[in-house]
Amino acid sequence: MENNIGWWLTKRAFLTPDREAYVDGGGGERLTFSGLNARCNQTANAFLDAGVDKGERVGLLLMNSAEFVEAYFALAKIGAVVVPLNWRLVADELEFILKDSGTTRLVFDDDFADTVADLHSRGYKTDIGQWLQVANGDVAYFAEDYRVFRDAAGPAEPPIGARDDDMLYIMYTSGTTGLPKGVVHTHNTCVWACITIAATTYFEDGDRFLSPLPMFHVGALTPLTMCIYRGVTSVVMRAFDPVSAWRIVDAERVTVGLAVPAMLNFMLQVPNLGNFDYSRWRWCMSGAAPVPEALIEAYEKIGLEIHQVYGLTESCGPAALIDAENALKRIGSTGKAFYHTDVRIVDREGVDCQPGEPGEVLVAGPHIMREYWNRPEATAETLRDGWLHTGDVAHMDADGFIYIEDRIKDMIISGGENVYPAEIEKVLQTHPGISEAGVIGQPSERWGESPFVVAVKSDDALTEADVIEFCRGKLAGYKQPKGAAFVDVLPRNPSGKILKRLLREEFPGPAPV
Repeated sequence: MENNIGWWLTKRAFLTPDREAYVDGGGGERLTFSGLNARCNQTANAFLDAGVDKGERVGLLLMNSAEFVEAYFALAKIGAVVVPLNWRLVADELEFILKDSGTTRLVFDDDFADTVADLHSRGYKTDIGQWLQVANGDVAYFAEDYRVFRDAAGPAEPPIGARDDDMLYIMYTSGTTGLPKGVVHTHNTCVWACITIAATTYFEDGDRFLSPLPMFHVGALTPLTMCIYRGVTSVVMRAFDPVSAWRIVDAERVTVGLAVPAMLNFMLQVPNLGNFDYSRWRWCMSGAAPVPEALIEAYEKIGLEIHQVYGLTESCGPAALIDAENALKRIGSTGKAFYHTDVRIVDREGVDCQPGEPGEVLVAGPHIMREYWNRPEATAETLRDGWLHTGDVAHMDADGFIYIEDRIKDMIISGGENVYPAEIEKVLQTHPGISEAGVIGQPSERWGESPFVVAVKSDDALTEADVIEFCRGKLAGYKQPKGAAFVDVLPRNPSGKILKRLLREEFPGPAPV
């Protein structure tokens, strides 16, 4: 049988038509699998009527919503390629992604109308031919009403337009050069990611999955697809709020979920947790950053198991997961490799490390990305001999349990989002009062890590506040530096690279609140 992710929804709607598929945790739409599939088919047929071709890139600049879900599966069915867009990015950052990916149509909602209007004014650069607005009021003069566009088409099953190794989506992740790279996943890689998760995790029939992460993130998109595969109900938060999360867990009888450590930390600080019924919630996967041992222990006290997970956009999510039996016995470990996944820890020569010896994490499996879009050199550097070279450092014990220690690359993880110092440094290079700058991560009680600038002045009047203000509007909010310090010279190695290790030693934090 040939694989198509959109067809999965068709099959699930046939098997369990009346089971809830999608629930808006904020009290909005509730769709059964048959209802979601019908909406998906309408959207697919509308795109076909509009002339969408196989392989054409369609951008989704949407908050978590039924429209995101139906557009994703609709485009998958007909063979178009989805470009999920990080709505935290500013117009300049989005423009690069749209241009680099060759996106020709854009679906957006009211929250981003101003940003999209800015992008539209640059239309000669972005080459967008169709603008579809999910509107609750007036529609921009240059856009079509998405819902009118969708509802003009019928719900018949469209012809399947892609399969197996055809592209499914291009998801952009920040790069160490300061420019994001598009991770290409196919129908097959996504199918295998979902099969891998289903084979390794502890889902039960009738489970209800809390989904607070943004759908442009692999940590939301892959579980969403896996829930279709398993017939699990996705209880979706449009945007995360800790009090709302507990209310939704209570009201929607949530049983399982996934949240980054920062989210779990915020939830634990909500007063009067006893007012909420979370007794049905068995476990929550958590990743994107190391999960503090104290956080795991605090949740254990209220009866919730935290299963630490390790994964990457490039692996379509899964790499390693701690099982229920060992979640508390081996606190600090991210577990063993997922089913259908291999993990190795190797030294600089590519030789497997001995138990307890740190080295680079390599991951292999049928769910690994096909390539970086238009980046053959970066692809060749990252994918070697069938192994994904992650740039992360870990050690493995004699039983195969993996412990993530550090990152070879200088990536900062702030609130579950990847931040590369090079992106911030590129902005700082344009400041007339800064001769050079290095960016490091400092520990943050609130966000896990926060960016911190160490700069050399060329203007004696420059202040920390000036540096922070200069970055505002040029970078997404989670990339904004939280503090800055000044030195006479930045430490560098003989090849001229800034020695970030020495900067971290000199400015250990914690990050400013």
